[in-house]
Amino acid sequence: MKLVQVLGPGCPKCEKLKHNAEEAVRHSGVEATVEKVSDINVIVGFGVMTTPALAIDGEVKSVGKVLSSTDIEALLK
Repeated sequence: MKLVQVLGPGCPKCEKLKHNAEEAVRHSGVEATVEKVSDINVIVGFGVMTTPALAIDGEVKSVGKVLSSTDIEALLK
């Protein structure tokens, strides 16, 4: 099972990225959990200084932009 983490304080862009990640998981057929991370210390621990960011299995895949569900789906496979 994969862990998809949306890193951000809760701004509208962060919420949109979370929604897109959840949609990507539903459509991809990949077994994954989507988690929202808003603790700034955890976010900085990933080396992220610009949000929103997306991490899959602890590896940051995107920083500072809202990926589409199609883009996230491609990262999951």
